[in-house]
Amino acid sequence: LQIRFLISTLLGPVYGSPIEQIQILPVKTPLELQKRYMVFINRDKVGLQILPVDGNPHKTSALICHPSGVAGMDVSYDGRYAFTAGGQDRSVVQWEINLSALEAAVSLGGEDLTPFYGLVSGGREGRFYRELEDYFYYSQLRSQGIDTMETRKVSEHICLSELPFVMRAIGFYPSEEKIEDMFNEIRFSEYVDTGKLIDKINLPDFFKVYLNHRPPFGNTMSGIQRSFDILGFTNSNGKKAIRREDFLKLLQTKGEHMTEEEMSDCFATLFGLNPEGWKSEPAASSLKGSEICFEEELPDEITAEIFTTQILGLTISQDSGQDPTVSEVERSA
Repeated sequence: LQIRFLISTLLGPVYGSPIEQIQILPVKTPLELQKRYMVFINRDKVGLQILPVDGNPHKTSALICHPSGVAGMDVSYDGRYAFTAGGQDRSVVQWEINLSALEAAVSLGGEDLTPFYGLVSGGREGRFYRELEDYFYYSQLRSQGIDTMETRKVSEHICLSELPFVMRAIGFYPSEEKIEDMFNEIRFSEYVDTGKLIDKINLPDFFKVYLNHRPPFGNTMSGIQRSFDILGFTNSNGKKAIRREDFLKLLQTKGEHMTEEEMSDCFATLFGLNPEGWKSEPAASSLKGSEICFEEELPDEITAEIFTTQILGLTISQDSGQDPTVSEVERSA
């Protein structure tokens, strides 16, 4: 007996707060086992999800059930009704489950990648997806050698080793652990059926991996500020800051720590001092760590705003009534 487990990261229902409780709808006949449904609640909503989860936003639906907060949920024995209990409102509401309406929404949402295009700014014809295509095919050129005079091999795939560089180029900066998770997810995606490992990925599959692994609510200033609140001290201006020496030490000793050479190479690229820019091997940088003067490039005290805008080169965008988010901007370097 062989049992294989494949762990995947998939975009689930996103309705303002994490899911707090789930229940799988019961089935009456073996035929119904081919498609299952899940009822869930979060802080103030009740929703329905088609299984398996694959990131398709049309396969889920939710609405507010108790504005002041929902305390619990249950479903009827036949799966036709869901019951939610409020907290402060002291009420119980019965909801009729209409599976055909959700299936109709999935059909109207389109097939293949069509439902996923709406998850990025501008959709299929927008600037973001166009840039993703450019980076994806530039990665093919880079892996074959930018200056090569040999005949190019046209392909619809890129090597898995190129995946993290394209991810970072479009503004998603996964940790080394998350990169390894993505590698394993792709490598073993067909192993159960074919017994073979995958070592390349095409653009549609890459797009789905990106959507399922990126932070669902984006990068927010509050998240960055929380880190500085924990790691920093209160400076003379009343802001949380990290001293330059401590900042460099943290990068080399905590979490997924970097070597001095890796750190120097990254800062050289961020500051526009590395003409090679996009490197697959840090040791190949044309600018050695000893040539970087951190005292000149980094301020004595680093706040969350300085780290975001001056070091990472990101812009802070403020949406009305929402937490400021950070996004990548074009760098003249």
